Amino acid sequence: MRRLLAALCLALAPGMAFAACPSVPDVARFARAYLDRSAPPAPPPYPDLTMADALCAQDRLVAVLAQPFGDQVGWKVGLTNPVIQGRFGVNHPVAGAIFHGTIRERSGAELPANFGILPIVESDLLVRIRDEGVNTAGDDPIALLRHVESVIPFIELADLVYPPNAPWTAPMIVAINVGARFGVLGEPIPAEATADFAARLAGMTVVLADDTKELGRAPGRAILGQPLNALAWLVADLKARGRTLRAGDYVSLGGFSAPVRPEAGRSYRVTYEGLAAQPVHVDVRFR
Repeated sequence: MRRLLAALCLALAPGMAFAACPSVPDVARFARAYLDRSAPPAPPPYPDLTMADALCAQDRLVAVLAQPFGDQVGWKVGLTNPVIQGRFGVNHPVAGAIFHGTIRERSGAELPANFGILPIVESDLLVRIRDEGVNTAGDDPIALLRHVESVIPFIELADLVYPPNAPWTAPMIVAINVGARFGVLGEPIPAEATADFAARLAGMTVVLADDTKELGRAPGRAILGQPLNALAWLVADLKARGRTLRAGDYVSLGGFSAPVRPEAGRSYRVTYEGLAAQPVHVDVRFR
C-alpha cells in the first residue's frame, strides 16, 4: 500500500486545483483490488462524481497503473457504439490512458481467461499517430488520415471491474480509466489520406467469432458513424483537458459490437472485411 500511496502522490503536485476528487486512500484501495484482480470495493467507491472529479481520480489511478503496465503510450476511446452506450446509460464517448503493457501482445498470443476482475473481449481498432498535426486537423477524415501512420487490427481485453447492473455513469467509467487493461495487435495497415481509405474504414464489416461460432458483426460506421470520428472526438476532449496527442501515440477507437466474456480453452478472432484487398484478422487464445 505504501508504494501505491507514493505513486498517487505524484499526481498531487503543489498548486494543482481539483474538484471533490476521490481521496488517495480510496483510489489506492481500488488500485490494489484492480492490480490483484480481487473483488473491488463494494459498493462502487465513486458515487455521484462530477466529470472533473472523475478525471482527477483517473489521473491518480494512472499514476499507479504505470508501475506494472509501463509508460503511457496513448489513449483509449470508450463507449463509441450506441449499443454499448445504452448498456451503460450514457450518450457520449469517454477516454482513458493505455500503457505499454496494453499493446505488447501480438496476434496468436495465449493469455489467462481471468486476466481481470470482470474480463471482456471486444473487437476494436488502433491507429498510430504520425505527427502532432493531428491536433489541429479538425474532424475531416482525410485531414486526420494525413497525420495517422497506420491502422492496426486490435482485440481489446478490458476489465469492467463492476457488473453491468452497477450504478454506471460516465464519470464512474472515466474514474476506473475506462477499464483499460490489455489488448492483442494484428499487423499494421499503412494509412492512406484518401477518400477511398476513409470510406473503407466506415464501410468495412468487423466480425468477432470464437472457434465455434460468430459472436458479433458490425460495420465500421458503428463507431460514431466513422471510426475516425472517435479520433476527432479524442483530440477535442484532450484539448479541453490541456493535453495533446504526440507522434507515436496509439489510440484505441472503441468497440464495434457488444463485448463478450472470455472462456478458457477457446480462441477468438476479429476479422475486418473490406478494409484491405483481402480480409485481415487478429487472434487470441485463452487458457
